[in-house]
Amino acid sequence: MYSTNDERANAAAGRAPKRWLAAAAIALLAGAFTAEAQQASADTATGYDKAAKIQRGLAEDTAWDLYQALKREARGGAPLTPDTIPDWTGLWTRVGPPFYDPDQSFSELTTAKLAPEAREELRRRRELSQQGIEYDPISDCSPPGFPRWLAIPFLRELIVTPDQTWMTSETVNNIRRIYTDGRGHPPLEDAYPLWYGDSIGFWDDGRLVVHTTQIRSNIFHRNDPRFSDRLETVEVWQKLDDDTIVADVWAYDPETLLEPWFVRDTYKKVSNEDGSLRIRYWDCHENPNNVIVETDKGSSQFGDFTFDDE
Repeated sequence: MYSTNDERANAAAGRAPKRWLAAAAIALLAGAFTAEAQQASADTATGYDKAAKIQRGLAEDTAWDLYQALKREARGGAPLTPDTIPDWTGLWTRVGPPFYDPDQSFSELTTAKLAPEAREELRRRRELSQQGIEYDPISDCSPPGFPRWLAIPFLRELIVTPDQTWMTSETVNNIRRIYTDGRGHPPLEDAYPLWYGDSIGFWDDGRLVVHTTQIRSNIFHRNDPRFSDRLETVEVWQKLDDDTIVADVWAYDPETLLEPWFVRDTYKKVSNEDGSLRIRYWDCHENPNNVIVETDKGSSQFGDFTFDDE
């Protein structure tokens, strides 16, 4: 966490002090190992079976088929009322290594079953990244997009109402809206790719089941595979205890994935007893030095960088 409001503002503007960056890197690595131990304990306690989840995705041809199957099993789900809204209040952060799949090791290229062309593209991009040649889409303040939203760091709030659930993140001020009022997706003639797609869902005994489509082609996460705008996903969100929320996610993409890619993301509540921790507005253009350009080699660099205030 930031020790002062000034440091938090500096980091949001892309000018974090070096000592904070070093501490953050150490904390990220330490947190990855701590989270792994926490997740193993939680998985044992809840009877989580990853192999069974993978097979569940393989049993359906598309994400929509899986969503409809889960809805049938839930007998259509049960709409929320003011008395049955689950308590997901608080600030949350995703735990685990900096990969889309938190079970991935640093020695693996990916845990996804990729089509040959997609695997070769990722291998080449990873090689360039190791040489310092990389252009992350959020370098120029573009949104992280979905499903990368699931893995990005920093703080989140999950706001549940009977008709919608808002999933917000302070990273570039993301807001996902999941409509649970019974509406369907927009008709095909009105559909087009969006940074966060279009999400509808239903509630099943405290679990939120979500289908997302109309997703703009992007990367799953930094140094992770690309996906096409044919990607669709199914998520099942549930609160395991006062401090833990998990999301089981199946991603289907007929262009880049040979089979559905299943991951489980874990989010831990951030201690904030005195209420001093707040989500701030993120504007990475507010620093006059934050003009980002892509170099001839394909990496990102500051344009016309100076140390002047104006």
